[in-house]
Amino acid sequence: MTTPEQKTPARFVTVDAESAGRRLDNFLLTELKGMPRARIYRMIRKGEVRVNKGRSKPTSRLATGDVVRIPPVHLNDESGVTPPGGKRVEWILERILHEDEVLIVLNKPSGLAVHGGSGISLGAIELLRAARPDCRFLELVHRLDRDTSGCLLIAKKRSALRNLHAQLREGQTEKIYTTLLCGQWGGNDSCREVALPLMTEHRKNGERHVRTGADGKPACTRFYPRERFASATLCEAELLTGRTHQIRVHAAAIRHPVAGDSRYGSDEDTPGGLHRLFLHASRIAFSHPLTDERVEHSAPLPEELTAVLATLRAGN
Repeated sequence: MTTPEQKTPARFVTVDAESAGRRLDNFLLTELKGMPRARIYRMIRKGEVRVNKGRSKPTSRLATGDVVRIPPVHLNDESGVTPPGGKRVEWILERILHEDEVLIVLNKPSGLAVHGGSGISLGAIELLRAARPDCRFLELVHRLDRDTSGCLLIAKKRSALRNLHAQLREGQTEKIYTTLLCGQWGGNDSCREVALPLMTEHRKNGERHVRTGADGKPACTRFYPRERFASATLCEAELLTGRTHQIRVHAAAIRHPVAGDSRYGSDEDTPGGLHRLFLHASRIAFSHPLTDERVEHSAPLPEELTAVLATLRAGN
């Protein structure tokens, strides 16, 4: 008996400042990780991909605010995507911090990508779509690295998505992260602001690597030391811009890499018992798209991170 073919739903992605200027084909290769390039080009050629409701060329450059329609992807096809099981759907529902008629605030765990891709099975957004089949619209408002946990915003209506994206562009969204930085923090406990432009490099395997550079996009992070240990400092990090890997690269640039960051730091600096990136999106504040009331949502620090802090405190 043949299993009925399944597809992910079509989705609409609004181009953010980080992706502005990218070619459409490269943008899709990132959004559909693991999808063969030939399939990407076929989708564009057949008009399955739309930019602002119109056809586009693979070489077209995207601008901030462009809306890209990404067509349904066959589950279990060459993309490597597999359908979600019931247990995973129930599991993702338990991680919802807040839900109303226009948005969801999810406490994303470390290790879960925000969307599916090569060898990743399904991500947070696909699991939520499976958990909320009655929602005709579910789209990511912003992103978190796969290894970062914490508050993730999802819009349930296009109007809410536009509103929340506008707040992000205009700097009206407050995003606070809890992070453990390697090394002893010099000086006093005042804020340290790091304003270094960031450049994103796309490697052949599709992974992004970010470095500081004068020709990069403006980026600013504020670090607030909260607790000092012998070889590490617990900080709150406030994002004033939203660049890829921003906190991680800025922390490494001031020689205090995020604990557990094997890409921009060193395994030698990782505290004992830490087996993930110590970076958690602990708070997010914004104006509600319906009421314009200022709201704030928080995600508690995961147990595996509180355990590391307990060990460090015991050793002080």
